[in-house]
Parts: sequence; structure tokens; C-alpha cells
Amino acid sequence: MTGPINNPAALAQALLHNPGATQALNNNPTAAGNHGVTHKPHLNNPGVGQQLISYPGVGQQHINNPGVGQQLISYPGVGQQHINNPGVGQQLISYPGVGQQHISNPGVGQLMGVPGSGQGSINKPSTAQALMRSPSDSRALIRGDRGSMLSMSDDNVMMNQILATHAPDGREFDVRPLLYLVEDILNRATQHVDFLVKGTLDEVELEERAQAANHIAMLEALTYTIDRIACELSYKALGGCDAHATTTAIFNLLSSYTWDAKLVISLSAFALNYGEFWLLAQIYSTNQLAKSMAVLRQLPSLLEHTAPLKPRFDALNSLIRTMMDVTRCVVQFRELPLKYISPDAPALATAMTHIPTAVYWTIRSMVACATQISSLTSAGHEFGISTTESWELSTLAHKLRNIYEHLKQQLNYCYKHIEERMDVEIYQMLLAIFDPNVLHIDNMKALKALIYDKDDKLPLLDGATKRQVSLDVLRRKNVLLLISSLEFANDELAILEQIYNESRIHATRLESQYEVVWIPIVDHSIIPLPEEMQTKFENLQSTMPWYSVQDPLFIKKPVIRFIKEVWHFRTKPILVVLDPQGKVVSPNAIHMMWIWGSTAFPFTSLREEALWREETWRLDLLVDGIDPTVLTWIKEEKYIFLYGGDDIEWIRRFVNSARSVASASRIALEMVYVGKSNKREQVKKVTGIINAEKLSYAWQDQAMVWFFWSRLESMLFSKIQLGRGDDQDPMLQQIKKLLSYGREGGWA
Repeated sequence: MTGPINNPAALAQALLHNPGATQALNNNPTAAGNHGVTHKPHLNNPGVGQQLISYPGVGQQHINNPGVGQQLISYPGVGQQHINNPGVGQQLISYPGVGQQHISNPGVGQLMGVPGSGQGSINKPSTAQALMRSPSDSRALIRGDRGSMLSMSDDNVMMNQILATHAPDGREFDVRPLLYLVEDILNRATQHVDFLVKGTLDEVELEERAQAANHIAMLEALTYTIDRIACELSYKALGGCDAHATTTAIFNLLSSYTWDAKLVISLSAFALNYGEFWLLAQIYSTNQLAKSMAVLRQLPSLLEHTAPLKPRFDALNSLIRTMMDVTRCVVQFRELPLKYISPDAPALATAMTHIPTAVYWTIRSMVACATQISSLTSAGHEFGISTTESWELSTLAHKLRNIYEHLKQQLNYCYKHIEERMDVEIYQMLLAIFDPNVLHIDNMKALKALIYDKDDKLPLLDGATKRQVSLDVLRRKNVLLLISSLEFANDELAILEQIYNESRIHATRLESQYEVVWIPIVDHSIIPLPEEMQTKFENLQSTMPWYSVQDPLFIKKPVIRFIKEVWHFRTKPILVVLDPQGKVVSPNAIHMMWIWGSTAFPFTSLREEALWREETWRLDLLVDGIDPTVLTWIKEEKYIFLYGGDDIEWIRRFVNSARSVASASRIALEMVYVGKSNKREQVKKVTGIINAEKLSYAWQDQAMVWFFWSRLESMLFSKIQLGRGDDQDPMLQQIKKLLSYGREGGWA
């Protein structure tokens, strides 16, 4: 075999022509004797009595004039009008290719057939009656805003005729593999760069998807049908047959298939012809076999006139793109999980009523495209611009685009409905998994329920190595879930990092046997995340030495709902502790972490109560883990004053008075300025003055000031969380008093 088998488009075509299938038809679309193809195209449409009218005065051409569009007039009751019916203004104006004549300039009202056919003008006012609009949505779907259209009665008859061909036999098969091939052919076949779409499969992936055993069997079963439709498209296009009749004939061939299968099989047949056309165009200059075949198809001369043909190629590409969009959309409806959406759901029910119309006009558009390709290869040296033909394709593209937009809207409604149902299911699953009465072997089920772990994506980033890792690194470990928004205070992060790093120094100690995982909470209503938010996330993530979720979108909406409603996350960070079995042992250990650091391991409520029983109200409790200098003074048994406020004059008077008293009493006195719980900038300014005037000891790092007041708040919240928030607790009274000082003026 020579040449084209190494070409990606050729690969896709070869897969469609599976050699193990039922005998394929001759690829020459004009050859007589092909399986299932008759020399009399209209006899293949059972039940539709048809008649060729060739009155020369009406502007039709005889059928034995190949390449020229004929006028097909059928008996009354089949959806066509008699040509002398005075009720429709003497002429039914439809989309080009229905078998009626074209309107090249609707503003003038001039009727014309395919170039070369006779023309006649219509001067009767009743002609306007042919341009009718139906108020219903379904009518709006099958007509565009430009050009002419079928009358309402013909729409009804036409669709009834198509619906009458639909007799599915109950067979089900996955059309996705076939659609992958078709997309690959049509994406690669075009010579226009702007038509190449993202996501085109590479050769290896394409072959892997198409060569699965069940996919091979499907292709073998469909090869005969695909070839027969491909021949039908080519033969009727060359013969200039009526587009509606050709479309109906295709529907008759596909009567036993579902609507999505009809569409994908038909598109496969079109792709077979279109792919062959462009395959020859792409390789004929380098492959002698292709060159000889291209000469027979008149491709060299065709490609020499690409400039004047550009409007037709552009119109073709636009229509093919829309055909693919509609096909994907119809297949997506077929793939909707009925577990989460019932057929009588409004959006799905609406879409189902319109899908037959969408399938009809998509296949009808394939017929129009096939006619265009045939006219290009049979035009000889006449490659002039055909406004009528470009208008025909653009009009169909406009009509099909309207259909697609409507279906896509309904599909989005369906997806939203399904997402809501799935979110409820996931939320209920989370409630069941984290039920305190349920026991698990390890923590994997709980972690996988919280963090998206699918599609072969590694969900975690190791803060130490900056490598992506799986959830398995957390298996059977104590896990601290650090849950926060992207508004994470630098001071808070710095203190937490300090505590974490200290625990890693003695990694073999019992209190170091835990891992921290950052769970970022973002607003899912603004997906994809704005660049500013993504940058903020990445900057935060880069500073964390512990594990973090690789992508904030790995935390799904129902998980966020669970975190907010069950774990009571609001705006401030919380630290939820899971034991090695995934059980929640503390709904928020952030207060324990601020007060006792890693000493609070394993961060359970029982451990928290035990630590409080050991505590007394003393200065060590207030400054432990903040400043070793103060702890040294405590060991030296010095008198220590803590003072604060932002009134520098009051501070000067207090410090001078305190020093005078200490000097007179001959006692060792130290004073520490701890600022206020708010007014950060003012406190920073006062600290600078105190240090400059050497009034007393003051913390240079504002993070230490923040931590002092945060630890006090954590003590209060810890007491309340344990149910010990009564005013009879003397330690709690002292904590509240000190916190009140942080909001007042000068104090000591």
C-alpha cells in the first residue's frame, strides 16, 4: 500500500473502511452496480409517489441533463405543492436544494434555478404569502432569519414524512468512537487553518480509541450502511437530485437507528467522501497514485483557482463546523445520565421534540455540502464566484446555527439540573462518610470524598518537594485539614509555618506524627478562576511547606457546602483534624494550635480538655511560643508589666512613673509593649517611637503582636467550644478582661 496510510486523515478513513467488515462499496461514487444503489434515485423512497415535471416554461430542467438541479414535483399529500396552485402564489419558495428554485436577490423577487436553468420573474402579490412564520418555538427552530423558507403546512408534512421513517429496532451502541473518527477526518480535511479545532486526537490516541474490540465490531456492522449513504450522497449530488428527496432516502436507509446514530452514521458517510477529496488535495503533489487520481477528479486545476473559490470554501467550512456542533450536541443529549434527569424534565422534553428537526436539517446540510463538492469537481475550468451557491450554504449554516443554539441552551439547562441532583447526592454521601458512628478501615474514603481524585490527576502538591503526589501519602495518618479562603493573613500563615517547622525538627516524636493539607475555598460561580485569583492561589501555595490541593477547583461545590454547614467554616481559617481512620476528632483545632502548638497532638477534644486542666492563669500561658526573652525574665523572677494602647503621651507618663516606683522600691522591673488587637499601623508607629526613645521593650515583629492577641481569642473560643464558657471560670474572666483592654486606650 502506498502513500496515504501514514496520513492522519487517511488513518481515520482506513478505520472507517475496516477490512473485516461487510464488503465495502466501490469508492467511486458515480459507478453503477454499487450495493444498494439504484440508477433511479426516486424509486428508493417507498411510499412517496413522485413525478418529474419538465415544462420548459416553468424553468425546470430534464433529468437527463446531468449536473443541473432538477425540479421535483410530487403528488399532493407528500409535502410538495402543484406548480399551478394559485393559493401559494404560483411558486413555493424554500431553502435551496428542496427541489424548488433559488432566489438570488430576495429584494428583487427574482427566481432562478441552478445556473444554466431557465428563469422566470414573479410579479404577483401572492408570492409574499410563501414567506410565512409560525409563532411556535418548533417552527422558529427550522427557519432562519434570512432568505426564503418552507410554508408552515409544508414544514408539518415534511417532518411528518421524516418521522414516519423512524422505526428504531431497540439496538443500542455507543456512537462516540465513530464520532471521534469523523471529527478527526473533518478537522484535518480542511485546508483552512482557522478550522482546525483544539482537541484533535493524535494518531496513537485515535487508533487506540477506535481499535477497541467492541468498537471494531461496531465499525464492521456499520461499514455497509456508511458506504451506501456515502454513495447515495455522491450519486444524487452528481445527478442534481432534489435535496429533500435525497435526505428522505437517507432517513429510509437509517430507519432502524436512534436519532443520534442516524446523525453520526450520516456524518461518517459525508466525512468519507469529504476526507477522500481533501486527502487527494493534500498529497497529490508528492504521491504518484494520488496524483493520477487527483487528475481524474480535476483537483489540480481546482486548487489553482482557490482565490475565486474562497467564498464557497468559507461557506462550506462554516456549515460543516455547525453540522459537527449539532451532532455533538445531539450525542450529548443521548449520553445524559437518566439517573439524575428524567425524560419528562422540561429542558430534556423540549430538546427531544426538536432533535428530529435538528437531525433532518443537519443531514440536509450534508447533502448540500456534497452537492457543492460535486459541482467543484465537475465545473471544468469555470471556477467563477457563485453568489447563489455561497448564499445557499450560508443560509443553511444560519438555520442550523439557530437550531444548535436552542439545543445547546436546553443542554445547559439539563447539565445544571443534573449537577444539582449530583451535588445533593454527594452532600448526602459526605454526611454518611463523616457520621461519627461509622467506622472506616483507613482515611482514604474520607479524603477522596473531600478532594477530587479522578481523571488520573495527582490532587496534591508536596510543599517540601514541590512535586505532585497522590492521596496515598496520607494513608493511615493523622491529617489536619487547613481550610481557608484565598484571603489568608500573612501573620497567621507565618506563625502556623513556624509551629509546623518546629514539629518537623523532631519528626520521630509522637506529637510530630501528623500531616497538614491546605483546602482552599473559592467561589465556583466564577469558573474559570480570574487570573488574579489564580495568581493569588499560586503565591499562597508556594509559601506553604505542607501539602496543598493542586487546584482549588478540586474542591467541589457540595464539599464546600458540607464544610460550611457541618464544619461551620465562615471566613477565618479552621483546622479540622482527621484520625488515621478518617474520623473527625476535632472540628477546629486552630485554637489548640495557637495555644499549645504541636504539644496538643493528636488535637482531639479530649486532649484539649486535659491541657486546660493542667493550666493556671500565669504569664507563661500568655507569651509561651511568642518571645523567649520574656520567658527568660520569668525564670529570673523579675517583675513584668504588660501594657498597651496607642496614646504615646499616656505611654510616656506610664513608663516614667513605673520606672520611678521600681527604682524607689529597688525591684527588677521589665515592661513589654503588646499594642492593641486592632489599629495595626498605629501600633507599628507607636512601637517605633518606643524603640527610638528606649522607653521599654517592644516587639519589632508585628506578627508577634498579632499572635499575642490571637492566642487570647483562641483561649476564649477554646473554652466556649468545650462548653466551658460560663462566667464562674476565673481564668475565663481574666481572658475576657485582657481582651477588653485590647480595644480600649492605655492600659497596664
